[in-house]
Parts: sequence; C-alpha cells; structure tokens
Amino acid sequence: MSEPVLEARSLSRWYGPVIALNEITFRVEEGITALVGPNGAGKSSLLKTLTGEIRPKLGEVRVLGEDPWNHPDLFRRVGYCPEQDALYEEMNAVGFVSHLLRLRGFDGPAALTRAETALGAAGLDPVSWGRRVAGYSKGMRQRVRIAQSIAHSPELLLLDEPLTGLDPVGRRDLRELFRGLADRGTSILLSSHVLHEVEGTTDRILLLNHAKLLAEGTVSDIRDLLDQHPHAIEIDCDRPRDLAVRLLAHPGVESVVVPEDGPLVARTRAPQEVYPALVRMVAEDGHVVRRMTSPDDNLEAVFRYLVTK
Repeated sequence: MSEPVLEARSLSRWYGPVIALNEITFRVEEGITALVGPNGAGKSSLLKTLTGEIRPKLGEVRVLGEDPWNHPDLFRRVGYCPEQDALYEEMNAVGFVSHLLRLRGFDGPAALTRAETALGAAGLDPVSWGRRVAGYSKGMRQRVRIAQSIAHSPELLLLDEPLTGLDPVGRRDLRELFRGLADRGTSILLSSHVLHEVEGTTDRILLLNHAKLLAEGTVSDIRDLLDQHPHAIEIDCDRPRDLAVRLLAHPGVESVVVPEDGPLVARTRAPQEVYPALVRMVAEDGHVVRRMTSPDDNLEAVFRYLVTK
C-alpha cells in the first residue's frame, strides 16, 4: 500500500475543558477529499494540526509522510488557505502574494511572475491587482487568499472554508480550479459545512461532528453502511399505483408511498436487488418513467443520518 498523503492516528486535541479532536484516525489518498461537518465540529483544529500550527495532545499526524510540527521545510510543500481573513491591508494583491513567495525562498522576478499567475488562476480581475487589499470586497479578499495558497505550486493544498464570500459564479470557478489542480497532481483537503458545494467538487469525504470522525469514504460507500435507514427510491411515472402493486410484491421492498401529487417513493434495505427488478417491471409493463432518483444517495442525506443518530 502506498504512503497516504495525510494520516492521523488516535489524534486528540483539547483547549482546557473543551475537546476539539477526539481520538481521530484516518488516511487521505491523492486527489480531492472534503472535510465536512457543522461549525464547531473540529475542522479548523484538524487543519491547524495538519499544518503544524498546533500540536496534538495525544496521537500523531503525518503530512506527506512527515510530522508537520516545527517543520518549515515541509510547509514549503504545502499550501494553506485558513478561514481567518488576515491580509496585509496596506499592500496590493500582487505585493501581498509575491511577498509571501519571497518568504518561501523565491527571488523577486520569480515571485512576481508566480503571484500574477496565481491571482489570474484564482479569478481576481487584473484591474484590481494594484489596489490596496483594504478596499477589496469579501469575495476579492478570498480570491487573494486562494492565490497565495497555490502560488508556490504545492504538492498538498489545505483549504478551510475556501468558498466563503463568493457569488455562485465565483464558487463554480474555484471548484473548477481545484479539480484542475487535482488533475495535475495536487492533493487537496477541502473543509466546508456547505454540503452542496462539497458534492459539486468531490465524492470523497471525512465527516466530523462533535470532535469525532463519524465516517470516511465515498458518499455511496458510507450510505451503504447505514442499514438502520432504508434506501428511498423516487419514481415519477405514468401509472404509479400499478407500479406500486408490483413493487410491494418484491421481498426486498419494505414500503411504497403513492402521494396524490408527487413521485412514488419506495423504500428498501436491498437496493442492489430492487433496482434490477424495478427495471424489469418497467419494461414488462410498459411504464413511461419520466424521472427516477434516490434522495438518500447524496451528502446531505448521509450527513443528516449520521449526525442525528
């Protein structure tokens, strides 16, 4: 098995009586992984531990195979966009990003070129590059922070709520940027409490709640483990009552609801058996199916099940 990009073993961190991370163990491989959880779940504390900003009280972490604590050489391989909005207010965007690059060891011309490239990739309008960041909108400031995290071409990118303050077009553009970086070999851990934004970026998740890791893997993998919650199938078809009769005869179907206005909803704990049978029923009886979906096969459903159980 190859070495993971990120790894935690029995990681715990607390601040006085407040537990931020409680016995967390996970592995993150290459690609994009989302760190999901409500505000206060421990996401920022985990990211600060991974960047070496704080040290575990118990357990250990590995970043690119190394301990991040007090390790500046490792941090040169890592890009980090914290949640806190902290910029050098009197600098312009190019000056701010290039200044940070020089601190990482780049000479002046290289820092300037990389800063401009990163700001363009983050979608900041070049017209505003020479203005002081103190006058920037929240969305513009967020683009500058994204730019500084990618300007040195890191192997690993850690992003804490990176889409905050952006309009829908900006969020879409940055999701495309992250996917492009991943395609070119950058591993990304992206923290968010906005589930639909995560689902538009990656299917691989770590789910935190109350300082504990509740689940890890793909949404479908995790959903398959939730045996206590039947799998719902919504079917919008021309003769829902006829199809409901056929479905109820299948041993894998627990219930079927046919509302007056809306799609038929079947519930099963054996979707791998029911889906093929459903296709046969539709073909044999000549149903016209306008839409068939599962509201349980999304991150919001998985999150709801896990945090309320």
